[in-house]
Amino acid sequence: MDNEKELVSKLKSAQTQEKAFRELITLYKERLYWHIRKIVISHDDSDDVLQNTFIKIYKNINNFKGDSKLYSWMYRIATNEAITHLNKNAKRLHITNEAVQEYAINNLKADVYFEGNDIQLKLQKAIATLPQKQQLVFNMKYFDNIKYRDMSEVLETSEGALKASYHIAVKKIETYLTTN
Repeated sequence: MDNEKELVSKLKSAQTQEKAFRELITLYKERLYWHIRKIVISHDDSDDVLQNTFIKIYKNINNFKGDSKLYSWMYRIATNEAITHLNKNAKRLHITNEAVQEYAINNLKADVYFEGNDIQLKLQKAIATLPQKQQLVFNMKYFDNIKYRDMSEVLETSEGALKASYHIAVKKIETYLTTN
């Protein structure tokens, strides 16, 4: 926690901001990339959203009050940027967010950065059938093993609601995987 406070302090100081920001990117880019990738599916889109996330973090670091962990704050920004990206694509293409995700998943096998097998592809399809909040909760718990307490900071929802969302998501995924 002291390291985090020190990093935030350096990020807020004009003299050390640039170096501290490079350190921040080194520390968090891979974790944020994979979080974003689970939402937007496409590698290229994930890179764009990650870049926008870091720009937003850089521009808004002085607004970070330290009420939550730095990572939780950045995770929330990344989540919002990814959702905004999906919404823009859906609006631009005049289709639903679900259709945008379905299109991305259908193109996943052609993605040179996707190393999954048929089972992983089927799991991604099952996850895509969930409502957006359940997708987020499932991905954060199942893949990232994020504690409900931390997840509640990111998604600004109670732990109880998150546990219920995760349980429902798991049941829906089990049903999808056994019937398709």
